[in-house]
Amino acid sequence: MESDRELIDFINKGDAEAFDALYYRYRDWVYNLAWRFTGNRQDALDVLQETFIYLLGKFPNLSLKASMTTFLYPVVKHLSLNIHRKNRLLQSDEDSLNEFPAPISKDPVEYRSELAAVLNVLPQEQREVLLMRFVDDMSLKEIAEALNIALGTVKSSLHRALEALRQDNRTRKYFLE
Repeated sequence: MESDRELIDFINKGDAEAFDALYYRYRDWVYNLAWRFTGNRQDALDVLQETFIYLLGKFPNLSLKASMTTFLYPVVKHLSLNIHRKNRLLQSDEDSLNEFPAPISKDPVEYRSELAAVLNVLPQEQREVLLMRFVDDMSLKEIAEALNIALGTVKSSLHRALEALRQDNRTRKYFLE
C-alpha cells in the first residue's frame, strides 16, 4: 500500500488509478467531516464531490507538506460552511423551528444525542478543536496547521472545551474525578 506522498507523486505523473486510491482512502473521512459541518446528507455528498474536484485541480504540481487530513480539512470546512450558510439563507422561519432538538431521553441508546446537544452549546472554535482531536484523531500540531492558528490557541481551546464538558451535568459522568 502506497503512502499518500507516493500516491501524489504517481498522480502528478498522470496515474488516474493513484487518484482513485487516494479518493477511496479519504472519501469517508471527508464525508463525515462535511456531515458534521452541514448536518445534511445531501450537502455532505456535495462537499465530498467538490473537495475531490478541488484536489484534482491541484495536480500535476501538488506537493504535500503535511498529512492529507491536514491539507483537506480547511477545504472541507470552507466548502461545508458555504453550503450550510447558503441553505440557511434559503430556509424559511417555519423550517427553522423544526431545527430545535427534541427533549433528551435518558435511554442509553440516546446518550449520543445528549452528547451532541452538549457539544452544540460549546463555542464553534472549541467544538471544532475537540472533534478534530477526538473524532478525527488529529494531533495538536495537525489541528494548528489545518486551522492556521497557534499551537497554544489549540491547546487552550481544547482545555476550555474539556472543562465545559466536565462542568455540564449531562457529561460530567464521562470524566473521572
